[in-house]
Amino acid sequence: MKFRKHKQYFFQSCPCLHQIEEDEAWERREKGNKKPRWHRSSSSAHVIAQLAKYMFYEPVVIPTAMVGTRSWIGGLFTRTSRRQDKSVDYTLSPLQEERLQRLQDRLLIPYDETRVDHQESLKALWKVAYPHVSLTGLVSEQWKEMGWQGPNPSTDFRGCGFIALENLLFSARTYPVCFRRLLLKQRGDRAKWEYPFAVAGINISFMLIQMLDLQNTPKPKCLPGMNFLKLLEEDEKAFDVLYCIAFAMMDAQWLAMHASYMEFNEVLQATRNQLERELSLDDIHRIQDLPAYNLLFQ
Repeated sequence: MKFRKHKQYFFQSCPCLHQIEEDEAWERREKGNKKPRWHRSSSSAHVIAQLAKYMFYEPVVIPTAMVGTRSWIGGLFTRTSRRQDKSVDYTLSPLQEERLQRLQDRLLIPYDETRVDHQESLKALWKVAYPHVSLTGLVSEQWKEMGWQGPNPSTDFRGCGFIALENLLFSARTYPVCFRRLLLKQRGDRAKWEYPFAVAGINISFMLIQMLDLQNTPKPKCLPGMNFLKLLEEDEKAFDVLYCIAFAMMDAQWLAMHASYMEFNEVLQATRNQLERELSLDDIHRIQDLPAYNLLFQ
């Protein structure tokens, strides 16, 4: 397999107003360029730097993160995830309670690069993604091809934990055709600068956790979370399947909106809004009943 030219992703930890003004001036100059932006091209370090900043360094109002200290993932949905939901009390069935507890336990597991089982999961993800390409190591420039920030993917999990890797691996094994379509950007009129696959996947995991209010113990208080528990009762893998649906939906939104790298947050928010609407439909009793479920097979 011949790799595309590796893109370099630079994630600034403390962007300032002066830098933002420079970025906006640069964007205005780019808009004046007569070259079409909707075509594949070689990588540009400056453009990729801006893609990373606009995707993952939105201003944080209330610091939140699943595991460890605040990271670029934790800041993505802070302003939209803290909506005040009316307090609603409801009773879980024994099966719902059991499955919700197991899912919430999964959220507490950080990725540990010293654990053999975590290492093997990461290797398995590479093997299913690039079956004909040998991985040179757990720290390798090869990982950038999948869309990790740098040569060591373990550093990217600090904002969402091991479940983000589980989600990616579940997608690859359960819906391999859809997974490869998203990984390799095989459909549609793609943007000149595409979103990085792996870090986008981590953001989708984090978005779902917040949207479903899964960190609220002992049970979600928001409507999407309460409706999700019905799906979880029917299928314990409902969260993992919903992740796959959300990823396919996000890519479809990206193409439909002809989004640029600075509009990734808008695309992901649109994805969240659509998922919330689908979860509120009266005739949704199983994860397969969601209209967007069909995206996994297109």
